[in-house]
Amino acid sequence: MKKAVLLATIILGTLSFAHAQKGWEAGGWLGASYYFGDLNTNYGLSMPGLAGGAIARYNFNNRVCFKLSANYGQVMADDANSGNPFEQARNLSFESSILEGAAQLEFNFLPYTHGSRDEFFTPYIFAGFNVFHFNPKASYQGEMVELRPLGTEGQFRGEEYYSVSGGLAYGLGIKVDLSYEWSLNFELSARSLFTDYLDDVSTVYPDKKDLLKLRNQTAVDLSDRSIDLPGVEDSQIGQKGTQRGNSNNNDSFVMLGVGLVYYFGDIRCPEYGRR
Repeated sequence: MKKAVLLATIILGTLSFAHAQKGWEAGGWLGASYYFGDLNTNYGLSMPGLAGGAIARYNFNNRVCFKLSANYGQVMADDANSGNPFEQARNLSFESSILEGAAQLEFNFLPYTHGSRDEFFTPYIFAGFNVFHFNPKASYQGEMVELRPLGTEGQFRGEEYYSVSGGLAYGLGIKVDLSYEWSLNFELSARSLFTDYLDDVSTVYPDKKDLLKLRNQTAVDLSDRSIDLPGVEDSQIGQKGTQRGNSNNNDSFVMLGVGLVYYFGDIRCPEYGRR
C-alpha cells in the first residue's frame, strides 16, 4: 500500500510540469498468468495459464497516464509438483479462471511522445486496484468439480468465501512506438489479493463427520486428498484442526504479456494568435 501511495504522489507531482500530450489509446494483449499461494509456496513457474485482455489508456501528458483494463487469466497448481514432502503428501490441486477489471496510474520514466523520433520508447511503472471473479475447481472422478460450494474447510452453508474479491495491481513495462498510431507494450503485472481462497486452501482441516453432515461425500474426499509418503506418516495430515493452508499470507498472481495499442491522437487546445 505504501508503494502505491508513493507512486501516486510522484505521478500527481509530475502532472504539474510534464509536456502536454493528451489523448486516448486502446488495444489488447496476450500472454501468460501464474499463481502463487498455498499450493505454490516456492513460486514455481511450471504451470502457466493463458491470459489476455483489453486496455484503454488516457495520456495526461508524456509522463503520466490513467489505464483501465479488462483481463482474463487461467491459474492452476498441484502439490505433486512441490519439492516439500508435506505438500506432496497433502496432494491438493486446483485450477480457476479469473475475470478482472483494473484501474491504474502509470508513470513513464522517460518522456514518451507518440510519433517522436527521440521520445519513442520508455520504461514505466504503474499501481492501482483490481476487482476479480474466481471459481476454483479440482479434478474428481474424471470431472472438474467446483470447490467453493463444498465448504472444504468446514464453512457452513451461506458462509463460504466470496467468489468476487479485489487486490492491489502493480507492475512495470516498456512502451515502444511502431508508428504515430501504433505501439507495443511489454508488461509484467502483479496482483496482491485481499483473499487467501483463490486456491480454496487457507486454514485447517475440518471434522470429516461434520463435513459429511453439512455437505456430502464429495466434499469430504476433496477436503482431504492426502496420501502416504515415506517420512511423513506421522504428520497427521487430514486430521481435524491440523494445517491445510497458511491463512497469514494471501494469494497472488502475475500476468506477463505483450500488447498492441492504437493511439487516437493529441487533443490540443487552439493557440490564439497563431496563423
